[in-house]
Amino acid sequence: MLLCFMLVVWTAVNALCGSTPPPEAFSVLPVAQSGPQITPYLQYQTELAWREDGQRMKVWDGIRTEQDLRRVQNEIRQKLLTMLGGLPTTRTPLHPRVTGHIAMGGFHIEKLIFESLPGLYVTALLYVPDNHNSGEDKKHPAVLVPAGHAENGKAHYQALCQRLVQRGYVVISWDPVGQGERSQFWDAKAGKSRYNRICAEHAVLGNLAYLAGTNLARWEIWDGLRAFDYLLTRPEVDPERISITGTSGGGFQAMHIAALEPRIKVAAVSCYITSLPMRMHNRIFKDPDSDPEQDLYGMISNGVDHAGLLLLVYPRPVFVAAATLDFFPIEGTHRTFREVSKLYSRFGHADRIAMAEGYHGHQYSDENQEAAFEFLDHFHQLPERHALDPAKDLDEKAVQCTHTGQVMLDFKDARSLLDLIRDYYTGHQTRPIQSIRQLYLGSNYPGIATWSTNKYDGVAPAEHDIAWESAGSSRFEDISIDRYVVHHSRNVVMPLLHIHRTANQSHRWLLWFSKDGKARMNDWPEITKYLDAGLDIVTFDFRGLGETRMPYEAVSEDDPSLAQLDFDRAYVNPLSSVLADYVYNSLLTGRPYFLQMIEDAEIAVRFSRLKLHAGDFSVASDEEGFTLAHAIARTLPAVKQIPQPGAQIMKWSDLVIQGREQWPIQYLLPGGAYIH
Repeated sequence: MLLCFMLVVWTAVNALCGSTPPPEAFSVLPVAQSGPQITPYLQYQTELAWREDGQRMKVWDGIRTEQDLRRVQNEIRQKLLTMLGGLPTTRTPLHPRVTGHIAMGGFHIEKLIFESLPGLYVTALLYVPDNHNSGEDKKHPAVLVPAGHAENGKAHYQALCQRLVQRGYVVISWDPVGQGERSQFWDAKAGKSRYNRICAEHAVLGNLAYLAGTNLARWEIWDGLRAFDYLLTRPEVDPERISITGTSGGGFQAMHIAALEPRIKVAAVSCYITSLPMRMHNRIFKDPDSDPEQDLYGMISNGVDHAGLLLLVYPRPVFVAAATLDFFPIEGTHRTFREVSKLYSRFGHADRIAMAEGYHGHQYSDENQEAAFEFLDHFHQLPERHALDPAKDLDEKAVQCTHTGQVMLDFKDARSLLDLIRDYYTGHQTRPIQSIRQLYLGSNYPGIATWSTNKYDGVAPAEHDIAWESAGSSRFEDISIDRYVVHHSRNVVMPLLHIHRTANQSHRWLLWFSKDGKARMNDWPEITKYLDAGLDIVTFDFRGLGETRMPYEAVSEDDPSLAQLDFDRAYVNPLSSVLADYVYNSLLTGRPYFLQMIEDAEIAVRFSRLKLHAGDFSVASDEEGFTLAHAIARTLPAVKQIPQPGAQIMKWSDLVIQGREQWPIQYLLPGGAYIH
């Protein structure tokens, strides 16, 4: 009632003074309470994910024999390799060098540097048992320990490694790219990275890797496979008894490395395994930092998920360590574990899969380590033990492998991963090129061109229907601002405005938007320019933007400086934000957010044609939305872009070639560098 009164007053006042319409004239939805919430768009994303997961489960229900299982395994493996963009085809010389030794009680630590690819230097620590009492060389089982997300990388996981070496294992732990001594954005003068070395460097690298048609995980996995190769060169290591364990980001690596290296004997994965449709909810609220390697394009839509990764290990032994209070939902861990363990049991391998769960947060707790180690020991024929050995963490400087603390400073021929991503792109430029229209109309296109439009009756529309409701109208001189709520895709809500002069007889039509969505009060000078040219304007909010933004600022635990951003910048930040998580969720379900924004434009056009009797459209935007406007014009029939002098199209190939570190996260399009 108050809003209606204000608009009536505004109409009367503006008839006299001709000022800009107030903000209320552009508002369609009630103001949402601030804080984390399940928005209509997030609900849409998760329901889509569950439907896709249901298709995977139908395939798995068809597993009746071990031959069926092997067939599904092979399909998952090929899908995984495709999502990674393949792996390097040549195991180039490692050129290992030991840069130091540290004597410990009953074992020693070697500081190691090797090249997983030419010029891609990996810093690692090798923990080796001392055989003083054996009287002869002894072959030991070995364990790979990929480091999880920690600023200091491998140095953070010394206790885990020391406990393993004291049980008789040779252990290798290394810095993932972007962490520890492998920063890709090191500022030598400042003595630190331009980004945090927990997730932020991964975000910058991973977003560019998507554009090149690959994934940061490709190189993380390759580092682990080459660490495995290095263990094979060590005389102390029994090559038939090499296993892997890791937690969090290290659990992610351990799972994928074990899935793709069949010679790994046992995999023990901590604080990673869950069900991705469940993860899509809480990542925004509990773990918002961008981490692209964990969001393989099509991970859910391709029928893989974490269950598929576990299945790739079958029939080898696999152990899942979980935390009840983890941000990897424990319900998803239970669900996935039950699903895979049933298959192990069905074919006579129930003893080869096990799980431990601790009542704690995101950590490889002592209780979970003890259970995992007993599982490892059993399959390596080691003596039964039920306690953890004491560990003594050394100073980070003491376990530093390089002279300067960074491989990019130590080695003149060191190659940045930005260079390798660029090389990947240039090496694949002969691949078939799709236009943006071909990509948009591909297998996941929802068929908007055939959707019906009806008045909203209070019930969510069917998946392929549009339902609209009027949210009022405002008059300003001879200008009408008609407000609509457009419901579609079951759950998604689109605020839409039809701005037009009531006396306009030509009814030429224009789609207009800004980087934030539909027109607002400060866009009025631009809007009146088009009204004066005789255009009816349809302007709308893309899903997750404008009035449909979640009124919540995702706070990064990794980088306190991000919490200092104002809401508008924090919401779209590519390193940690609500919008970034929306974007990564869309990749999991196989329909990139950028294409979904084009879907929103097509829905707005279809609604306008069926309800407002619109004809052909032109499209225009503010300068920052010009790239999207261009894509819409190239994709939708009978929509033409209005030239905007000075505005430039962002080319995905240029971002890759130039190694551009940050750009609008909503424009993330896997393989976009090959679209011209």
